[in-house]
Amino acid sequence: MKEDKIPFMTAEAPTPSGPYSQAIIANGFIFVAGQRPQDTVTGAISDDVQDQTMQCLQNVKAILDAAGSSMENIVRTNVYLSDIADFAAMNEVYSAMIPEPYPTRTTVGAQLRGIKVEIEVIALQGTRYEK
Repeated sequence: MKEDKIPFMTAEAPTPSGPYSQAIIANGFIFVAGQRPQDTVTGAISDDVQDQTMQCLQNVKAILDAAGSSMENIVRTNVYLSDIADFAAMNEVYSAMIPEPYPTRTTVGAQLRGIKVEIEVIALQGTRYEK
């Protein structure tokens, strides 16, 4: 049913560059679309993979916060790298910004247009995961 799939948008993260939602809320989960490393205020994109990783995750955080969730609620991440040789640099920032227990993750090489990294997540709804 349509009411079981709620699109979610916030001005705190970049506007989608195509026909898709920033996030979909469904069945207690928030499905966040792949986030580009674009600064919401300036539109700038750094050339550095660590800066790009940080910006992607800041955009994810902005969406989750606006949807009433948090980074602690992330259960799944997919990381796309234009050059898999950037894995260690990306992973250093990722591990500093994603709280433990770490969610499941897949990291793959991908043909990304003009960016080095893109990150999508699935998170639980709510303000914090309760053990």
